[in-house]
Amino acid sequence: MSQLPTVQLKPQRRSRRNHPWVFASEVAHFPTAEQLADGGMVDVLDAQGRFYGRGFLNRHSQIAVRYLSRHSEVVIDKDWWMKRFSDALAYRRLILGDKATTFRWVHGEADGLPGLTVDRYKDFLVIQLLALGLEPWREVIVECLAAIGEPAGIYERSDAPVRSLEGLSEKTECLWGKMPPPLLDIEEGAAHLWVDLQRGQKTGLFLDQSLNRQQVARYAAGRTVLNAFSYTGAFGVHCALAGATSVLNVEVSQEASTIGEQNGLLNHLSNYTTLTGNAFDVLREFDRDGRRFDMVILDPPAFAKSRRSLEGALRGYKEINLRAMKLLPPGGILVTSSCSSHLGMEDFRGIVQDAAQDINRVARLIEQRGQAPDHPVLLHVPETEYLKCLIMTVV
Repeated sequence: MSQLPTVQLKPQRRSRRNHPWVFASEVAHFPTAEQLADGGMVDVLDAQGRFYGRGFLNRHSQIAVRYLSRHSEVVIDKDWWMKRFSDALAYRRLILGDKATTFRWVHGEADGLPGLTVDRYKDFLVIQLLALGLEPWREVIVECLAAIGEPAGIYERSDAPVRSLEGLSEKTECLWGKMPPPLLDIEEGAAHLWVDLQRGQKTGLFLDQSLNRQQVARYAAGRTVLNAFSYTGAFGVHCALAGATSVLNVEVSQEASTIGEQNGLLNHLSNYTTLTGNAFDVLREFDRDGRRFDMVILDPPAFAKSRRSLEGALRGYKEINLRAMKLLPPGGILVTSSCSSHLGMEDFRGIVQDAAQDINRVARLIEQRGQAPDHPVLLHVPETEYLKCLIMTVV
């Protein structure tokens, strides 16, 4: 019988029963601080006092408990972590094959490891610990990943602002083995891409768009392409390699633009250029100047990082899609994405439809896509299905 302190729930809606989080508003009774410090392990009891699950506690977060197991006989120890990591890796080998060298190994709650991200870039692992309850397991996590993955080095990129919601400061450091180089050359389909593991966005590259980048390139041959919010130009590299007449990347970060230019050189591209500037301003300027492109790609950062910011985000998404459509001739291709988890696919499609209607255009869907399968979606957890990608012709 477990001797862990307990959290007792209020009566829950059916839709919440299998969710990997317990919100603070759902808790009827917490253990005292003397019984357990935040970050420790608790057993969760339902409103009738029956065992419901086991997980991390954080009284000072809106997510009060993150479940690790729903089985009372399960012991959370090093062997448990080893099995979870091994199972997650086996799933990636199943869907990606044994030869994949760059992929998401652990995708948080979708792999039963809440708050934890592990990305593999060839011989290096980059990890993010975004939940307080992971901190006591830090050494165990590193030991298990080193034993199973046999990397050259493990680098921590826990520099996401979301850590502040857990009462944690941001942190970056080499945890095991060698430091990653300033830039690492990875392969993605036909492309070679430089990745900055130490300072790049997220863990270095937006791996969730990997298959979308390769699929979008199928439509690029013979087209002039504008790649807005381009980061280091990965969409543009794939399009240029696929035979685009020209590719122009637009990115506000000078550092990312510089890597984007280096990606063009790395792939020996002569039809590929980079412009440093604010994509909103550039889209407006191109429209005023009468510039036109056969394909426009929009891959902006998450405009809606909370439900409170959703209204403003909707205006932002509509503006960039409307302005992108103005740059397309009839039959031009628009590729548009949103990584805001607070914005569902139906609402995103509605924004794009409204933008087209406002300028008397019609958007015709070619493909509706999401995140790569190494970023799994749990059907009962809507938050895990965050990436939306639409490929359309605009007539």
